[in-house]
This record gives sequence, structure tokens and C-alpha cells, in this order.
Amino acid sequence: MINGVDLGKKFSLAQDSTMIGRSSKVDIQVDEDSISRNHAVIENREENYVLQDLESTNGTFVNDRPVTEETLRDGDQIKIGSTIFKFLSGSNIESAYHDEIYQLTTTDGLTGAYNKRHFLKEMEGEMSRSIRYDRDLSLVMLDLDGFKETNDTYGHLAGDYILKRISQLISGRIRRDDLFARYGGEEFVLLLPEVQKEHAMEVAENIRKMVDEEKFKFDGVEIPITLSAGVADLQEYLSNESYATEEEISREFDCFDFIKLVDDRLYRAKSEGRNRVCG
Repeated sequence: MINGVDLGKKFSLAQDSTMIGRSSKVDIQVDEDSISRNHAVIENREENYVLQDLESTNGTFVNDRPVTEETLRDGDQIKIGSTIFKFLSGSNIESAYHDEIYQLTTTDGLTGAYNKRHFLKEMEGEMSRSIRYDRDLSLVMLDLDGFKETNDTYGHLAGDYILKRISQLISGRIRRDDLFARYGGEEFVLLLPEVQKEHAMEVAENIRKMVDEEKFKFDGVEIPITLSAGVADLQEYLSNESYATEEEISREFDCFDFIKLVDDRLYRAKSEGRNRVCG
């Protein structure tokens, strides 16, 4: 994608057909009102990739020309709505370049988790979809207990090792659709699409236990680490707001208010003794 909300993101065309549209069930979802639910499809036909418009409302364009069906060539630009994709063959060095740029702009250099900027952008999209289609969405905020003291006692290199190791542990326990990011310092966030709060509490508790039981060793020294967590779901957030219509909900939601609700519960977990989950 060279223009749009996921600027720089690369999408694989390894399967036989790849559907593009606004629906949550397509392969490449673009949440843009000017794009039809099932807008276009790219089919892998032997050695060629063929783009087909699916009778979309606003049309599909290749190199600024409206098309019904078009065999794609290396470097072609595909435009649907205001979103633009660039078709690159697997051997094209530019493909690797775009992939590297996307990694640099979306991930945290130390932990390998997504960074805060990318998380907030993705969270807005997930909230919008959950509100529009009446789906569950839960948020977990995780914070390492007494991490400043850990850094002061064992050194910042040890602290960096712990942050990286915790990111690896959590990343290995979550679903592919979950969004995990380093929010800042020793704080992490986990967004769980289509998950109710009750299950999100279980996820957070499993992570808490996993970290509590893990033996963190740096330079031969074992370092005790625990974390606390706050949990909330989208319905709780919406129930705290007053909207007249569904349109107002979609237009006026604020991801930072949702985050604050979870952050308040994280603070409560800290104040009640740490190493616990509050929801």
C-alpha cells in the first residue's frame, strides 16, 4: 500500500485469489466508505495475476485507468477509493525495501512488538469495526511492577533483556488477530478483537502467571519480575458515554478514553498490591 491507512504494508498474493474490499471477511480489508464491501479480486492464473472489478460502486483503476479486468504488470498502481496499491513481483528488490520500511515504522526496535503509533492507528480501526458490526473488543494494559528499582539494581542492560523476553513470551501466547504493542517504557497493551471481557480477564491472568513463574536470568543472576494488568471491553466504554444515535458512536469514539478506562484499572491493580489483574 503506497497511499492509505496502512501505508507501507505489504500484502502477499500467494493464494489462488485475494479479495479486496470494506467487508471484514475479505483478504485485504480497507475501511473506507467509498470502497464497496467486495470491491475487487486478484486471481493467480498460472504465471499471471489478474485484477477484476466486482461491479463496485466507484470503480477500480490501474495506472489511473478504469478497468473491469486487467492482467497486472510489475509496478502497476491499483487504486480503489483513495487507497493505492503497487503491484510488485516477488523478485522485485523494491518489495523487500517496502517490507523493511514498514517494519521500521510499525515496530519497537527493542522488543519487536508493535510501537505505540501503529497500535493507536490500528485500535481506532478495530473500534470502528466493532461498533459498526456490533462485535466484542477487549483491551488489556500490562505494566511491570517496580521496574525502575529493577533497572537501578541490575542495570539497564538487564532491564532491556527483561522487556525483550517478556515481549517474546506474550507474543508466543496470543492469536494472530490480536494486537500486541509496547505502549511506553515498561508498559504494554494487548487488543483482543471479538473477545468478551470475561475471556480477556483469563488471557491477562494467564500472562500474569506466566511472567510470575518465568525465571529471568541475566549474567547468571536471577531477577524476580511480576506485572499488573487492567482489563476492559468496548461495551463498558460505550456505556460510560452518552450518544443519541449509532452514527454519533461511530463518529465520536475516542480510543484514548477507552485506554484511560483500562489504565485506571491498572492503577487499581498496582494500589491493591501489584502482581494482579483488575477488570
